[in-house]
Amino acid sequence: MQLHNHVRKEFRMNVHRYTIEDGIIEYYHFLSKHDRLYYYKYFEKHLNWYQDSIKMFGKKHKIPRLQAWYADTDKDYSYSGIKLKNNDWDEKLLEIKSKIENQTQLSFNSVLANLYRDGADSNGWHSDDEKELGRNPVIASLSLGEPRFFHLRRKADRKNKQKILLENGSLLVMKGAMQHFWQHQIAKTKKQKKARINLTFRYII
Repeated sequence: MQLHNHVRKEFRMNVHRYTIEDGIIEYYHFLSKHDRLYYYKYFEKHLNWYQDSIKMFGKKHKIPRLQAWYADTDKDYSYSGIKLKNNDWDEKLLEIKSKIENQTQLSFNSVLANLYRDGADSNGWHSDDEKELGRNPVIASLSLGEPRFFHLRRKADRKNKQKILLENGSLLVMKGAMQHFWQHQIAKTKKQKKARINLTFRYII
């Protein structure tokens, strides 16, 4: 895990806690080898994956990944002009949600799942700052499958960048004012990559 530029690091048990300027990141070695493989295979097969489109410069473009939205009834979510299709909770998603809530002592009522099929699939620079998430949202992001770099940059100084390798079975939690002051992305890469599933648990107010 690579974070620099006046980042304070704490370590306790299986969690790294990083306090960066105007934000907090916690990184857990979360799932066992068996569970990583089991949940990856299950979610790849059973979630209702689809490829949405985004409108840019008057034209529609398919987003470079598959996604699926699961949430409590009436917990809708939109970003970048995309209104996500709500699915009823899958039992294994609820199982994972409970594990994450027990670990973090937080509560979530929704999850945005992303499937990155290869290195060409990506998610551009953005902040999770939609009004549905409230003022200082907490995002808990579980990674399954191929490790990918998670890039961060400070909005007021885009040269201030950090990166974290999201390992298979890891859990990254963003807290505090992160979404106000930082953007993040999963960048495209020309390197050959296998598929990765990312489950980003949220609380919709």
